[in-house]
Amino acid sequence: MKKNVLIIGAGGVAQVVAHKCAQHNDILGDLHIASRRKAKCDAIIASVGEKQAMKVPGTFDSHALDATDVAATAALIRETGAGIVINVGSAFVNKYVLDACIETGVAYIDTAIHEEPNKICEAPPWYGNYEWKKRDLCAEKGVTAILGAGFDPGVVNAYVRFAADEYLDTVTAIDIVDINAGSHGRYFATNFDPEINFREFTGTVYSWQGGKWQENAMFEVGQEWDLPVVGKQKAYLSGHDEVHSLSANYPAADVRFWMGFGDHYINVFTVLKTLGLLSEQPVTTAEGLEVVPLKVVKAVLPDPASLAPDYTGKTCIGDFVKGMKDGREVEVFVYNVADHKEAYEEVGAQGISYTAGVPAVAAALMVAEGTWDVARMANVEELPARPFLELLGKIGLPSRVITPGGEDIAI
Repeated sequence: MKKNVLIIGAGGVAQVVAHKCAQHNDILGDLHIASRRKAKCDAIIASVGEKQAMKVPGTFDSHALDATDVAATAALIRETGAGIVINVGSAFVNKYVLDACIETGVAYIDTAIHEEPNKICEAPPWYGNYEWKKRDLCAEKGVTAILGAGFDPGVVNAYVRFAADEYLDTVTAIDIVDINAGSHGRYFATNFDPEINFREFTGTVYSWQGGKWQENAMFEVGQEWDLPVVGKQKAYLSGHDEVHSLSANYPAADVRFWMGFGDHYINVFTVLKTLGLLSEQPVTTAEGLEVVPLKVVKAVLPDPASLAPDYTGKTCIGDFVKGMKDGREVEVFVYNVADHKEAYEEVGAQGISYTAGVPAVAAALMVAEGTWDVARMANVEELPARPFLELLGKIGLPSRVITPGGEDIAI
C-alpha cells in the first residue's frame, strides 16, 4: 500500500486536490503541496484548515519548488517520503515531474499531457511525443504512472471503458461532449490557465475518423447536443488529449471531442487570435522589450481561481458511445452533472476545477489501495473502470448512464 502524497501545483485544481486528499488522509497519509510560490501553497493549506477538511489529525506542509528541476523534485519526494505524486501544475512541467517519479520509484498521476512552451498542437498522437516514450522505463522500474486522470481526459476515458465492458461487444464511435452551462459574471475569462486554454484552440483540431487523423480548424465544425439537465447546447469539434489515447486503444472507432462555446467567447477569441495576441512566439516592442503575446493576455485576464465565489450553474460532461451488441447497433450515454456553487461551498473552487481535481484524488486512492497500482504507465481507459466510477460517486462526482433501452440510471 502506498501512502503520503505530494501535490505539485497551487492553482484551482490543486485547491480541489488538496481538500479531497485532506478528506481522505486516513488512507493517503501525510500530505505535502509544492509550487514556485510557497505563499499560494500556504493559502490552500489555510483553506483546508478553515473547512476543517482533514479527516484525521496529520501533516499538511507546503514547499517552494521549481518543478522543471528534476533533481530538486526528486529530492523533495525523498524528503517528504511521498509514495504518490499528484501533478496538477502547469502542463509545461509534466515530463520533468514524471522523470523525478521514475528516478525515485514513486507513483505518478497527472491530469493532462505535457506541452512545450514554444510549441502548439504537435503531431498526433500527442502522448507519443513525450509520455509514451517512458512506458518501457516505467515497466522496467515497476513505476505506476497514470496519465490524464482528470475529467477530460480521465473520467471520460473511463466512461468509454465502462460502456465497452458492460454494454457493447465492439465500439464504433466515441463522441465526448463537454458543456459548461454556468456563468462567472465576468466580461471574459477562461475556466483554467488562460495560456493552456488558448493553446488548445489555436492549433489544428485533430479527430480520429475512418481509421486516420482528420484535421479541421477550430469552430469549423459545430453541432447541437441535447443533454440531461443543461438541455440543448452548441458544441464544436475540438482537439483534446483523450482523443490521442482512445484512438490508440480503440482504433476501429471514430473518436471526437466536442466543447461548448458561447458566441461571446468565440468573438473575443477570434479578435485576439486575428490580432496575433494568442501567439506563443516572442515579439519585440517599440521599447525593445521581448514579450510573448499569449503571456501578456494571460497576465491581464482574471485568475481562474478568482471566478469561484460568483460562479453559478452546472456542467454536463459525458460520452456518447456507439457500438455493436449481439449483432445490432446500440448507443449509451455516460455522464456527470456538477454544480459550480456546490463545489465552491465544499472546497472553495469552481466546478471546472472540481471536476478536474476530484478524479485525480480518486486515482490516488485507487493506487494507494492497490487496485490501480499497476507498476507500469497507463491511460485511464486501460484500467478497470467500474471501481473508479463507483469511488468517484462516493467522493463527490456521481456518474449516470442512459442505457440502450433509454433508462437513466446511477453507476
